[in-house]
Amino acid sequence: MGFFLETLIGGLMAGMLYSLIALGFVLIFKASGVFNFAQGAMVLFAALAMARFSEWIPKGLGLESKLLGNLLAFAAALAVMVAAAWLIERLVLGKLVNQEGITLLMATLGITYFLDGFGQTLFGSDIYKIDVGLPKDPLFLFENVFQGGVLVGKEDLYAAVIAAALVALLSLFFQKTATGRALRAVADDHQAAQSIGIPLSRIWVIVWSVAGFVALVAGIIWGSKLGVQFSLSLVALKALPVVILGGLTSVPGAIIGGLIIGVGEKLSEVYIGPLFGGGIEIWFAYVLALVFLLVRPQGLFGEKIIDRV
Repeated sequence: MGFFLETLIGGLMAGMLYSLIALGFVLIFKASGVFNFAQGAMVLFAALAMARFSEWIPKGLGLESKLLGNLLAFAAALAVMVAAAWLIERLVLGKLVNQEGITLLMATLGITYFLDGFGQTLFGSDIYKIDVGLPKDPLFLFENVFQGGVLVGKEDLYAAVIAAALVALLSLFFQKTATGRALRAVADDHQAAQSIGIPLSRIWVIVWSVAGFVALVAGIIWGSKLGVQFSLSLVALKALPVVILGGLTSVPGAIIGGLIIGVGEKLSEVYIGPLFGGGIEIWFAYVLALVFLLVRPQGLFGEKIIDRV
């Protein structure tokens, strides 16, 4: 039972990180109707910026405080992501208002490859380390209940708490603030939103900036765990099955979908993997997403689209 709980908790913590990345997909899709295939590349680009700035800024300013250096590096990386959001709106999305969905999808694919290549040109292609002070020693829970307790990594626990707090704040922002309501109005109908005075360009810059902030936090967490390398964008794309499972338009769906994927892949790898030689954790999420596309294409919490003719 203790080993099962250990696996379950590990899956829940991984699921919160998947939910955080998936939230970036959902925010952009709800506000612009664009399926942002570049979210994984944004996570990588943000993590690269954070890793390099955390090296350059303390050296350049002669700082001895690690905390201050990390805060300045975070502020600089966030400024880079906001600038990228502004450029994406001005140079790409602003030119494609009211175009077909496939056109916007291809635009985000172009942004993906540009960010991958430009990130390598700007920051280098080595494997970089992000150290924001998250403790890496293990923590034993329920020692009085199970022999030896349940082993949980403190870094994973802190990361999951940060991800959960950010997901909750963004959910409140989207549901309760005037800007969040404007984002939903733009998603429903671009032309109608413009006709009542909602500035489309400003809304898109805001939502891409928020998605950039989410990508930065996710990139820092994953970079701290795995190191910043170009395979990080592939890890971030694990959020694709999450949004298919939860629903492209649902913030709660991104959360629940991430938890289901995180727990499902951990449990299947541990209990079913040995029967098939392992490797289930790699493809479990995508097979589950395929099943949902066949049975319930709109996802668990997505809105069912009804076309009337």
